[in-house]
Amino acid sequence: MIKEICKSEIEQALEPLAYEICQVDETIRAKIQPILNETWGAPHLAINGKLWDSRIMPGFVAVNGDEVLGYLLYEFHSGVCEIMVLESVAQNIGIATALIAKVKQAAKSNGTNRIVVQTSNDNTHAFRFYQRRGFTIREIRLGAMGTARRLKPSIPLIGEEGIPLRDEIEFEIEV
Repeated sequence: MIKEICKSEIEQALEPLAYEICQVDETIRAKIQPILNETWGAPHLAINGKLWDSRIMPGFVAVNGDEVLGYLLYEFHSGVCEIMVLESVAQNIGIATALIAKVKQAAKSNGTNRIVVQTSNDNTHAFRFYQRRGFTIREIRLGAMGTARRLKPSIPLIGEEGIPLRDEIEFEIEV
């Protein structure tokens, strides 16, 4: 009996988490904004030498009932679709990949054939993630984090794994 209970709990823990992808609306935005503010320190994002307001960006969210499992915010500008934020609260179950598939559809619907995304030089996880999904490195902006810090002074000097935050790396994919 004990073995069966333990096995059942293990099987439940290993079951894939069900989720659906929806467009961000005001109700969803109220749920994702606290997550974003905690991760990014504020609703404003300093990306590519400009300050962006996440509270007005279009996006997609992965939800399981009322629970937010991940979200992606984007902007159309300068002939591209730019992923501004991609965050998975639940890791390694395909949420970020599903969100990217949705933004690819949005880009195509908008007549845009290129998606770009920036990350900082310390985010080696993002390097692997984007390249595995077909993105290529388009540009490395040396010293760009200094410019970002002038726009948003709360950006730390040291990032993941003790790596100094200095540069922005831009990835792109054609859709």
